[in-house]
Amino acid sequence: MSVPYLGFGMGLRTCYFEQILTEQPAVDWFEIISENYFVSGGKPWHYLSQIKEQYPIVMHGVSMSIGSTDALNFDYLKQLKNTIERVNPMWVSDHICFSALGEFNSHDLLPMPYTEEALNHLTQRISQVQDYLERPMIFENVSSYLTYKQSHMTEWEFLAQLHKQTGCQFLLDINNVYVSARNHGFSAMEYLNALPKQSIAQIHLAGHQDCESHIIDTHDQPVCDAVWSLFSQFSKQLPAISTMIERDDNFPPLSALLSELEQAKALTKAHWG
Repeated sequence: MSVPYLGFGMGLRTCYFEQILTEQPAVDWFEIISENYFVSGGKPWHYLSQIKEQYPIVMHGVSMSIGSTDALNFDYLKQLKNTIERVNPMWVSDHICFSALGEFNSHDLLPMPYTEEALNHLTQRISQVQDYLERPMIFENVSSYLTYKQSHMTEWEFLAQLHKQTGCQFLLDINNVYVSARNHGFSAMEYLNALPKQSIAQIHLAGHQDCESHIIDTHDQPVCDAVWSLFSQFSKQLPAISTMIERDDNFPPLSALLSELEQAKALTKAHWG
């Protein structure tokens, strides 16, 4: 799978709909949350139908729970497929995680155990989902707050093997790498350096809450200096990758996100052009 380079984008959120339409900010593309558009009409579709005429759109899901041992939810996949057909996105992504198991739904993105069994399980599930959707998927690394005694490989080794076995590419969230590295005491750069460079299709930059003893991936703060530094260092190893600012709460004026977007451009100008 190969995805086009779109430049620098941001998450499309309802509080910015009107301003985007009236001001047409210098954003190369927008990412939508897939599940917000499972309805047939309403405000999200009213604005998206206009915005997608002016900007490329990608879709990002949060509910696939690809790593669950439950049977695949084909009701969900049908809604996703119908939405893909309406949006006609440049690509579609979700997360390497599970969030539901039987009657339990965590409403959070829980990490996988890094085992051969989990790797084989994911390989089969990704193949099933892609066959049903009739298109390839991109999968994002999640932030984590726990590890499993059963894991016998690192997260980055697991991702490298997943790419080798499936050919799937990743939405690399550099903030999530930083959060997990701080919480578990590993090197964020070791993680990044170990990923197959050809496996990275998109990059997320976001903020978090620093509680000193641990940090929580909240996406409600500006990108911190440490994450900017990781992005700056790692981007020098990469070809130009579509990169975006992700903000999900505590929304600032749009100008603040545009400033972060300009910072991402400035950090990569010398090697991405």
